[in-house]
Amino acid sequence: MNLPVSLAIRGRHTTDDQARAAWAQVMATLREVDAVFSNWQPDTQVARLGRGEITLDDCPPEVAEVLALGEAAERQSEGAFRVRRAGPDGEVVLDPTGVVKGWAVERAADHLRALEATDFCLSAGGDLVCRTLDPETRPWRIGIEHPFDLARLIAVVPVSTGAVATSGTAHRGQHLVDARTGRPPTGVASVTVVAASLTWADIDATAAYAHGRDAARWLRTRPGRTGVVVWADGSTTFIEGPEPINSPAG
Repeated sequence: MNLPVSLAIRGRHTTDDQARAAWAQVMATLREVDAVFSNWQPDTQVARLGRGEITLDDCPPEVAEVLALGEAAERQSEGAFRVRRAGPDGEVVLDPTGVVKGWAVERAADHLRALEATDFCLSAGGDLVCRTLDPETRPWRIGIEHPFDLARLIAVVPVSTGAVATSGTAHRGQHLVDARTGRPPTGVASVTVVAASLTWADIDATAAYAHGRDAARWLRTRPGRTGVVVWADGSTTFIEGPEPINSPAG
C-alpha cells in the first residue's frame, strides 16, 4: 500500500510473542491486500479486472466486497464518490483506492482485537483505528494536522474505540476529484471524519471532500459521524466532537 504504518499498544500484550505475532499478521494482511488491489502493479487482479482481462468471478471474494462498498458509497454520496469514473481521456477507470485503504486497515486490526486485555491504536497513512476496552481508561488523543502548516494541529480528537480518517491534498497533492464532474473540488482544504469503522470514516472523508463547498452539509447527513472541515481560506467547521486547539488561520 506504500503507506507508513505504526502501532501504539497498551495492556496485557505489548512486547511479548503474542503482540509480535499480531503485528506480523497485521503487516501480512496489508501486503496481501496490496497484492490484489494495487493499481500501481499491472498484474494485480484489480488492475487486470479494470482492463477487462478477467471477470469479477475470477477474483478473490474480497474484490466483490470492496466493489459493493463502492456502489453503496456512490449512492450515499449523491454520486460524488465512485470507484468507476471517467479518466482524463474519457475512458472509465476502475479505482477502488478510496475504499480499500480504510477497509484494509480495519480488516488488519482484527489481529490486534484478538489480543486479550490489550488496547491499540493502529495508524496507516495517518488514518487510525483504535480500541480501548476499559471505559475508565483515558481515550487515545488523535491530532488533526492543519493542511496549510503540517507542524501545527488544528484539533484533537479523543477516541476510545473507533476510527479517524482525513482526506485532503497536503501530503499527496491534488489527487481527489468530484466524480460527478471529474474535476477537483473547490473551497475545501481537508476533511477529517470520526466514525465507528475506518472503512466508512475513510469513505466519508473522501466523499465529503469531493463535495467541496458542500462538504459540511453532506457530512452532517451521515449518522454517527463527527469531524472537522478545513476550508480553503483556513477557517474551520466542526461537526460535533473534536476539540479545537488553534484559532482558524489562513
